[in-house]
Amino acid sequence: MSFFDVTTFGSLFVTLFVIMDPPGTIPIFLALTSGRAHKVRRRMAWQAAAVALGVITAFGLFGRQILDYLHVSVPALQVSGGILLLLIALDLLTGKIEEPTQTKEVNVALVPLGTPLLAGPGAIVAVILAVQAADTGAQELAVWCAIVVMHVVMWLTMRFSLLIITVIKEGGVVLITRLSGLLLSAIAVQLTADGVFGFIAEQG
Repeated sequence: MSFFDVTTFGSLFVTLFVIMDPPGTIPIFLALTSGRAHKVRRRMAWQAAAVALGVITAFGLFGRQILDYLHVSVPALQVSGGILLLLIALDLLTGKIEEPTQTKEVNVALVPLGTPLLAGPGAIVAVILAVQAADTGAQELAVWCAIVVMHVVMWLTMRFSLLIITVIKEGGVVLITRLSGLLLSAIAVQLTADGVFGFIAEQG
């Protein structure tokens, strides 16, 4: 009897990798942390990964119970996450998010980096389903290992994205900020649309 299910680990890790998209997070992280000191950026990288891990873990353990208790559906999560990301995207496009304050530094690490960008509706649903599908101890261990390893990858991705700043300088970050706003707005619209169609499907 195996103590670790490699297939379950690989399946969930790949799923989370595609959903959370570490390479795609790099320009958004650089844009949201523009103007901060390197020490602050490093702190925000692990804070965002830690917040995402905490949210994902909570939903993995109690996700179904939380949603049922609050009478919240998955489409509702998608729509709310999409609206939040759209507001952040508008700030990126207008340059408002580039004004660093102590409060904003904390908020950016928590929202939108920690959630809903990293720990978004897609990742939450994938984890809830994976936990529910784990029938053996080996599968449960594989699920939680996949979750932890994925967040370590996210932290390393954001942590070493700081090297890019030494090459492109702050001027390049401003350009990336505008492009990230467009990217993030597209993600937000898609997420909102998926939620709306989900509502329609549930009613049908």
